[in-house]
Amino acid sequence: MTVLRKASGRPPTGRAGAPAGPEEEAGRSPWHLAWHAVRGDRGACAALLVVALLVVMAAAAPLLSALGGWSPTEFDKTAVDPYLGGLPKGPLGGIGADHWLGVEPVTGRDLFARVVHGGQVSLVISFAATAIVVVVGTAAGIAAGYFGGRVDTVLSRLMDLTMSFPSLIFMIAMMSVAQDVNRVLLMTGVIGIFGWPGIARVVRGETLSVKHREYVDAARAGGFGAWRIVTREILPNVSGPVIAYTTLLIPGMISTEAALSFLGVGVQPPTSSWGQMISEAVSFYETDPMYFVIPSAFLFLAVLAFTVLADTLREALDPRGDRA
Repeated sequence: MTVLRKASGRPPTGRAGAPAGPEEEAGRSPWHLAWHAVRGDRGACAALLVVALLVVMAAAAPLLSALGGWSPTEFDKTAVDPYLGGLPKGPLGGIGADHWLGVEPVTGRDLFARVVHGGQVSLVISFAATAIVVVVGTAAGIAAGYFGGRVDTVLSRLMDLTMSFPSLIFMIAMMSVAQDVNRVLLMTGVIGIFGWPGIARVVRGETLSVKHREYVDAARAGGFGAWRIVTREILPNVSGPVIAYTTLLIPGMISTEAALSFLGVGVQPPTSSWGQMISEAVSFYETDPMYFVIPSAFLFLAVLAFTVLADTLREALDPRGDRA
């Protein structure tokens, strides 16, 4: 049976609208508790709305750019003034009916098309790298905590080794050396390699705290194998912290991808990402600030929204949290 504490926010209610009792609350799944916590927090609701809009934007990037009338690689030389150093014509970076968010200096590429496609690349890399981290970290943490002994020793030392490695330097080196490969796949793998030890440590601790509970001992005494015990008893009871940690990982992954692209070792043109756009805009931030502000604003909103959502879920799903 899954033992979870009450979510923060409004007290959970029973079927008749009265506060839920301990038995009813304990039977609720982590997903139910997470939804209850988000629904009872206005900031978390706003963050969830922003996340949903960003995901829809990324998923519908080709359609949205088509509606705007421009592809992210299409040049519009008529939208920039060659006599002013290639600056956009018109106010606010050339924002108007033809270019909803304006254009890039010199090239005249449409900013709206680049932002939505850049968001698609940034979110795909971040979500895929997070999935790698969660799967590998959860599997390693459960194996280390449940089996113990040499398995725990080997996996724990591997966690220590990975966490002590200068990951950012290694990422930059790998991305600089590997040129003739798919940059999106490479960034996903490189970022995912170094993120799993953190969640593995959390899951290992949670596994150690539940592997000797009565229901686990009863399953073991009933002759169930390790696979069944892990998937039916251990995993459901550590899923709450895993969900909370996953949402906390995503903003970090977005920032890491943006940092690598900003440094010029991430995705390469004509593929766009928010970090790459910010890097290109640095040279024009005084003469055309909108070119810098727009991708920066999208990156800021994405990181902020995921961080607020993660903090709410952590408070709701952390079984060691202090809640009234």
